Amino acid sequence: MEYIKAIKKDIDAVYELVQDTIKTIYPKYYPVEVVDFFCEHHCKENIVNDVEDGRVGILIVDNTMVGTGCYKDNHITRVYVKPEYQGQGYGNFIMQCLEADIAENYDVVALDASLPASHIYEKRGYKTVKHEKWNVENGVVLVYEIMEKSLANVNTDICYDGRVFVPKINTENGEVDGRTVFYYHQKGTILWADYAGGDVLKGHLIGCVATNGELDFYYHHVNTQKQLKVGKCHSIPRVLDNGKLELAEKWQWLNGDRSEGESVVVEK
Repeated sequence: MEYIKAIKKDIDAVYELVQDTIKTIYPKYYPVEVVDFFCEHHCKENIVNDVEDGRVGILIVDNTMVGTGCYKDNHITRVYVKPEYQGQGYGNFIMQCLEADIAENYDVVALDASLPASHIYEKRGYKTVKHEKWNVENGVVLVYEIMEKSLANVNTDICYDGRVFVPKINTENGEVDGRTVFYYHQKGTILWADYAGGDVLKGHLIGCVATNGELDFYYHHVNTQKQLKVGKCHSIPRVLDNGKLELAEKWQWLNGDRSEGESVVVEK
């Protein structure tokens, strides 16, 4: 799994993904006039402009584009995942990537929430700050929420920024071991890390830190067999007598056999 910046050759695929998703999902929530409004709002011209401005990302899984995200300044403006790939955490992964980019320059992220996605945003900590309405065709009115979330100045019990971890224990179906090194970073509640070593050629993870220091993140790496492996993980920290951290992790592969496992990593 890889979230990368869209380029000119991706424009048609991004446009088709967005339009197909709107036309498949939105009729379950909105009248046809509102569906048409969203299709026009995310027209090819707007997507071309966003791609040319470098604001569009695409999520690639097993060489397939499964989702896209876009932001301008601190405002997330477009997040869509193909219907057949929804419910697998890909939308949350795109949101994490967008929030991490925005957190580099802003303390607060904002978005306009559609009905199909508002509950997802609430789970990610977004709060409704006001409601707006837009008159569309035939007297139909679109009412939507403007939601915000604080990215910086959020205190967590543990700060992971600058910490380095190595695996101590891992179940047999895992691919990291004592030769793998994780370099953690944190800003606000956003967490990310690069890792490599042992059977891992190059890997990356991104996720969130809860106020109690627990972690939820997605990870992906390329192993020595040149296979792309993707998974999700929940980590519970423990402070050792020497002041270092130990993380008890429960994880699951999201491709391959989709098996689950457990590991323990310790701070160097």
